[in-house]
Amino acid sequence: MDSITQIVLGAAVAEAVAGRKMGGKAALWGAIAGTLPDLDVFLSPFNHPIDAALMHRGFSHSIVFALLTSPVLAWLIHRLYKKKHPFNLWLKLFFLAIITHPMLDIFTNYGTEFFWPFSLRITFNSVFVLDPLYTIPFAICLLISLFLRRDHRLRSKFNWAGIIYSCAYLAWGVIVKLTILSNADGYFAKSEIKAERIMAGPMPLTSFYWMFMGEDKQNYYVGYKSLFGKYQSDDLEIIPKRHELLDQLSWKGKNYTEKLKFISNNYFAMDSVENEIRFYDLRFGTTCQFTNGKRCGPIMGYGMVVDNGVVNKTTNIRGTRQFENLNFDAYWNKIFALYE
Repeated sequence: MDSITQIVLGAAVAEAVAGRKMGGKAALWGAIAGTLPDLDVFLSPFNHPIDAALMHRGFSHSIVFALLTSPVLAWLIHRLYKKKHPFNLWLKLFFLAIITHPMLDIFTNYGTEFFWPFSLRITFNSVFVLDPLYTIPFAICLLISLFLRRDHRLRSKFNWAGIIYSCAYLAWGVIVKLTILSNADGYFAKSEIKAERIMAGPMPLTSFYWMFMGEDKQNYYVGYKSLFGKYQSDDLEIIPKRHELLDQLSWKGKNYTEKLKFISNNYFAMDSVENEIRFYDLRFGTTCQFTNGKRCGPIMGYGMVVDNGVVNKTTNIRGTRQFENLNFDAYWNKIFALYE
């Protein structure tokens, strides 16, 4: 999830653990601890783009990381406050504030290597990384609680209301995803498509509008469903796989073919533009629904520059240019099915 959401989560968890005894500093240290796992992004510039993608949400988002860092932080802060509060209380605060960060990220489409060093990336893909409907009510409950005295009878209740809302929203996302998946075959049938290996995930900023994607040997098929309206077959996108381009690549040094397949969970498409072979991770979707169909293209991927048949440079692809025709009004209409 985004940094603000992780700050809110870390602060709320710490407040629940130690707010009555420590006051506002519990939430402060919880907010700091809740952001620590994402410090791995600062290592990205020093690594190959594909290695950097694998590193993010790896070790720092694991149980091992929480177990190693929380005792160190607890010892340091325990001494900083001259042992005013019990060491075990600090230990509990830091461990829970850190471990809940990757637990939340598991619900996003990129997931985490929660059980590092095992290379298993766990993802439920049931909440978008930036979802105001999740974050704002949660943050409001936390802020109200922090403005109350530490011994006020409503302080804990408001904080726990936010935590319970957070858990309920995550559960709601899982239920909706399973519903979308259970109906996906029927949606594809309306478009006269028989798709295999179907996945689903929420669209940006909402849990009311969902993408689902299936495949056959040649293509991926991407459909969309609003919870407020019927499936619109006209919105279906067809994306050629062209997987043979990846298998034909020769790498200078380390071979990244299998790592690319792992990163994308084998939901990828390829393209060739001049001397660059492009790899698109389709789990991040396309820009069609944001531009009302004016510009359609995958959002995330990698560009491999090929010289004499060998990859000698890899860059990140971010489909920012695709958003030049951003049409938020049209996207709003898609979310709430206002076109019907």
